[in-house]
Amino acid sequence: MRLWISLYLPRLPLEVFCPSWSEDKGSVVLEQDGVLAVSPHAHAAGVRVGMRRGGALLMAPEAQLHERAPLREREAAHAVAMALLRYTPQVAEAEEATLLMDVGASLRLFGGVRKLCALVRASMRALGFTAVLGAAPTARGAWLLARSGGGRSLTIESMARRLAPLPSSLPPPARPFLNWFEGMGCLTLADLRRLPRPGLQRRCGRALLDLLDEAHGEAPELHVWIEAPPTFSAKLELFDRVEHADALLHGAQRLLQQMVGWLCARQFAVERVRLLLEHERGKVARAPTAIDIALGEPVWRDDHLLRLLKERLAKTELAAPVIGLCLEAAQVRPMLPPTDTLFPEPGGSKEDRERLFELLVARLGADNVLKASPQADYRPELANAWVPVRDKLRAAEAAARLPPQSLPRPAWLLPKPVALLMRDHRPFYTSPLRMVSNAERIEAGWWSEGQTRDYFIAEGADHAHYWVFRERLGAREGEAEARWYLHGLFG
Repeated sequence: MRLWISLYLPRLPLEVFCPSWSEDKGSVVLEQDGVLAVSPHAHAAGVRVGMRRGGALLMAPEAQLHERAPLREREAAHAVAMALLRYTPQVAEAEEATLLMDVGASLRLFGGVRKLCALVRASMRALGFTAVLGAAPTARGAWLLARSGGGRSLTIESMARRLAPLPSSLPPPARPFLNWFEGMGCLTLADLRRLPRPGLQRRCGRALLDLLDEAHGEAPELHVWIEAPPTFSAKLELFDRVEHADALLHGAQRLLQQMVGWLCARQFAVERVRLLLEHERGKVARAPTAIDIALGEPVWRDDHLLRLLKERLAKTELAAPVIGLCLEAAQVRPMLPPTDTLFPEPGGSKEDRERLFELLVARLGADNVLKASPQADYRPELANAWVPVRDKLRAAEAAARLPPQSLPRPAWLLPKPVALLMRDHRPFYTSPLRMVSNAERIEAGWWSEGQTRDYFIAEGADHAHYWVFRERLGAREGEAEARWYLHGLFG
């Protein structure tokens, strides 16, 4: 199924200056001393598109006036396009602040056109932009629907019915000839298509006919796809000086949206992310504050990264106000294919556990989340050490550290062996203990305090199992009988 989604950004000239409507105090964008766009607060004060600068200031003296910034608008549109690459690798820029997406091959992956459109709208809200969506079997058809207020048509026939009543002023090639069209009574696209083609081409040129044919699927469409760069680095200028790190999360989320689109387009997963907090420039310039996040497992989704950044920003104390953000994908690797396991693991996948550990490290600190690390020592109390969970230990290296074991080891090892009583020449612990295994002899530690022990699995009267050892004869001078100790408990 061939389907296109077009995103029209009607407030792009204004939204590159206004981060949030809730914080808007009245913003006006000017072009050649005339009002091009107004925020809701300024519109409520009486400012209208087309006013002159003086009229806008008369209606809203407190309004913030901005000159239109075409460069910033192009950068913002490109940032939106990078974020949309997570849904399809075929994204193109069109005229009049519009983006085109060929999503025919992505419908099954994202659950259909309705769900895909909802995901695109959610991404636009996270980026801080307003978009009008149009969906149609042709790119030009989707463009016309988006420019007319939005709508969806999944077949050529339904699209033709929706395009027919649209005004004839909608196609850009028709706008220089609107007076002529109105004089003939051609007010809709259906009226334009009923005009004689040779005469329409002589009067208006070939561009209008080509646009109408492309929109109705009667001519091929050519596009220049946006390509993801080989490396990722995105910047964002803040609209004010920020003095609290947790207030930077919204800006970091906008940059994460772009990075996820880049990762999906390049088929990469990120292992290490760096967020640079840029401070004042000039005479009071300071080096950026770097926040590095190392991931145990490579990821390419933004929800987990956003949680980690939220925890790190909440613990960051700013030495100076922040005026800009820069996000870098410091270390990436090719994206691994999905698992081919038929049944999922009952306790969650390995990636889920790694994400939990990373979230705990970001919240509690690296030195407060530990994991067991086997050591090359035969003595049970020294055979394990606790290291930060972020320290990577290869499986082969861990296996090499483990000494060969002939008997099972208990789940609970006492911090210090407990001496046992002897009754009728048998060790006693709540009841007489009966040995149910052969001896496991351990002789180690000759360079410090040597150990010469024979370990046994013992069973009590309640059928509980214990790990006990007997010091060999001669281990302690002046004692004729070896002593018994309790060292561990079996579950």
